[in-house]
Amino acid sequence: MHNDVVLFDSPVFREDTASIISAALPWEKYRDANILVTGASGMIPMYITGVLLAANERYDLNLHVTGLVRNRAKAESRFGTALEDPAFTLEVGDVSDSTTIPVGPFSTIFHGASPARPSLHSKSPVSTLKANVLGTINLLDSLVASGGGSFVILSSSEVYGAVPGNSLISESALGGLQHFAPRAAYSEGKRLAETALAAYQAEYGISPRVLRFGHIYGPGMALDDGRVQADFLADVVYHRNIRMMSAGAATRTYTYVADATRGTFFAHLLGDVEVFNVADPLGNISIRELAEAFANARPEKQLALEFVNPDDSRAFSPVLSLGLDASRLMALGWQPEVTLAEGVNRAIRSFEEGPLV
Repeated sequence: MHNDVVLFDSPVFREDTASIISAALPWEKYRDANILVTGASGMIPMYITGVLLAANERYDLNLHVTGLVRNRAKAESRFGTALEDPAFTLEVGDVSDSTTIPVGPFSTIFHGASPARPSLHSKSPVSTLKANVLGTINLLDSLVASGGGSFVILSSSEVYGAVPGNSLISESALGGLQHFAPRAAYSEGKRLAETALAAYQAEYGISPRVLRFGHIYGPGMALDDGRVQADFLADVVYHRNIRMMSAGAATRTYTYVADATRGTFFAHLLGDVEVFNVADPLGNISIRELAEAFANARPEKQLALEFVNPDDSRAFSPVLSLGLDASRLMALGWQPEVTLAEGVNRAIRSFEEGPLV
């Protein structure tokens, strides 16, 4: 079963990157830059790579991007023709092992290497912890050794833990978190990564930026990812009724990946504070509403919602919001541009237009 796409050669991906680089941002700041993107075959890091290469081509920036991955074969299939770009180099290594980190000097590191699938957090908590904690420290050490620069952590809303109340969560919020649990390897690992960056800023002058993403969806999601947005996408791609494990009342902030990536560059190029939430406030919807959006995106398939517990089909009611407040990022001029319906359509299109691998 195909469950991946040659993302770089997807028309949707090309449209998205072209749209992002048209934003009124000071792309000139990347002139002659040597940039490292870790976890480069992941959804958001790959979009970051694509945007940098597209900006380089349009604005003749003379920048170079090194993408660090653990699996060359997978990465080569996803990057497609990007491998032919002289401004891009693909390297294989593990950020947890300092001897495999490419030698810079790099002016900027976008650190996205981290197991993202929830199943990996429980099955491989040690590697999850190492990628986020040891990996971050190893990369920061390499940046210090080569003269310093800026460091961008692709963090997560999970650092907030369980925040009481039903308001959107601001960057200053902090909730409870059960840390003596293997599943905490991801959330606590991200917290420690952020703390490491703060420490290296204080002691070595590293320029920090922390991007805390809500729930991101779009082209580049692996269909076997395990999160609901990937499950629903897979159901539509494979013409299956959308399976609901619960009533789907829980709410999350769902943001299209191109909007999230554009927010990343707004924060990095314009931001004057360290931490930004990246989330579309209009995407703060229930899981059930998300499922309906995916089903409605292809009405000709006549997909229905199937509930594991039939009573859940009638048990829909709002619950506490777990969405993020992105007003700090919006103050820089960032606005989400892709509606939920359009974003879902674009995610499906990326698999329909392929090519799949």
